Order: sequence, then structure tokens, then C-alpha cells
Amino acid sequence: MSVNKPPLTDPESVVNRGANPTFRDIWIRLLLYPTHSLPTALAPVLVGVGLALRNEVFAPVPALVGFLGSWLIHVAGVFADNHELLRKHPGLGEHPELERAVRQGTLRLSTLKLAIGGCLVLAVAAAPYLYRIGGAPVLAFGALGIALSLSYNAGPWAYVRRGLADPIFLLMFGVVGVVGSYYIQAAAASGSSGFRELFMSMPLAAYVLGLPVGAIVTTVMLIDDIRDCHFDEKKGWKTTAVRLGANFNRAEIAVLVALAYAAPLVFWVALDFDAWILLPLVSAPFAWLNVRGVQRTASRAELLPMTPRMAMLALTYAALLAVGVAWS
Repeated sequence: MSVNKPPLTDPESVVNRGANPTFRDIWIRLLLYPTHSLPTALAPVLVGVGLALRNEVFAPVPALVGFLGSWLIHVAGVFADNHELLRKHPGLGEHPELERAVRQGTLRLSTLKLAIGGCLVLAVAAAPYLYRIGGAPVLAFGALGIALSLSYNAGPWAYVRRGLADPIFLLMFGVVGVVGSYYIQAAAASGSSGFRELFMSMPLAAYVLGLPVGAIVTTVMLIDDIRDCHFDEKKGWKTTAVRLGANFNRAEIAVLVALAYAAPLVFWVALDFDAWILLPLVSAPFAWLNVRGVQRTASRAELLPMTPRMAMLALTYAALLAVGVAWS
């Protein structure tokens, strides 16, 4: 391992350096997680863009604005998760660098609250433009995204504490994100909007093409659950790693990745796509290395870089799938 300054993909390496985190360390490396949040938010949008290109309804500006809005909602949820951890478990030691920053006044919980509100305000600012294009379904997509992002670990119905994050991540990143991305482009191209148009005109592919992407994004969270299992147990969370053990998570990761790479074959046989739909299989060696790394890695420090690597795999897979869909 290099003795130089650790890369951006290792957010907790600040602790290993034995130095107090800087302002940039806190807000970029330790809170924003750009190597996690950006790839996972962008992946389903790329699939929706690929399908829109194939069906000749591609609309770049609505797709971009929709992505920025969804990413801001995603980041608000990340900030809310950290806020709740620091508020409810200040001495747990799960994120000592953040706990130290709070004690020293470098980071304030009130500032985190403002950051959550700022992200949501910016996301909502895009709503009037998207509403003019897509009508009421846009508001429904936005409201669902905000509710699920914030309730990950905030509020009385925080689903991660109940071990329900796995299916929710699969559906949000594998179905809702792709459907929303495709819908706003199709609505911009056709000039029609509304719930009737959403359900009547949406192709079956919009509902299923993103499932392998959602599966890989879900593994990002499962790796974090393995890494944080000891702390989650102390917090009283009921993640699968806590209830069934870290090896169960490792098996689930292997199954989800295997299903993701079987999916293009199913799409090729069952849907109206040609061999270009098999393009994501090019990334299979990258996937194999990631899965093998998770299976062989036990320590928290060694698991840290695995989540951004899996997030990058999700983005790579989604980009290849988008190209394959567009060219099919």
C-alpha cells in the first residue's frame, strides 16, 4: 500500500493518518462520498437514457435535470444518515473522525441539518420545470425519492434499522430510477403527461432493464453492512449481517452479481434486443474481482475501498447496458 496521501476512495483513511480532518475531508470524503453517491445515482439514469435513445425519445436536458434532482435527494439522505448517527450514537466509534470533528466544533449538527435542507431546496427547485414536462407523476417520483432517502435512517420508520433496505434499494435503483428517467424524456418528446400516459405508454423494458443495475447497487450497501456489522448490532439495527451473519451478506452479494450478469442473456432471449444487449458481460472480470475481494476480506480497513469499487462496477455495467440497449 502506498505511503502517500490516501485516495479519495478511502474516506476513513483520514483517521489512519492520525491528523484532524480538514473542512474538505469532512464534507467531501466523510459526508458526501462522491465515489459512492454519484455512480449509484447516475447508473439507473444511464439505462433510462439508453432506452430513450433506442425508442427515439431522448431528451438530454430533462434527463440531466432529473438526474441532478435525484442525486441531490440521495445526498440529502446520506447527510441525514450521518446526522442521526452523530446525534444518537455520539460515542460509538463508528466514525471517530466525524465524532472528533463534532467535539472540536469543526462540524456542527445544525450545519448538517442546513445541508440536508439545502439539498432538498435545490432538488425541489427543479420540480416546476420537470412538472411542466411530466405532470403529476414527476411530483410522485420526487415525493417517493425524498421519503425513502430521508427515512433510510431518520424518522420513526427508518427502514435500515428493520433490515428492509435490501429490497428497497433494489426497487429504487433498479426500477423507479430507470422508469423515472425514461418517463421524463418520453413526456418531453411526446408532449403528453399524466399517470395514464405513464402506465399506458411505458414499455416493459423500462421496468426490467434496470434490475441488474439495482442488484449491483444493493451490493454496495451490503458491503457496508458487513463492514459496520459490529456497530449496527450495538445500535440495535436488524440488518441481514446482524441477524444472519456477515457470510450471509457475502453469499447474497455473490448471488446478486451472478443474477446481474445472467440478466442480459434473459433480455436477449425474452425481449426484443439483439446481441448488443450482451455488452455488460465485458465487465464480468471486474465483477469477479470485486466479489472475490469481498469474499476474502474480513477487516474493516480492507473493506473500506470495496464499496466505491462496487459502485464503480454498477456505473460501468449501467453504461455498457445503456450502449447495448441503444444499439439493439
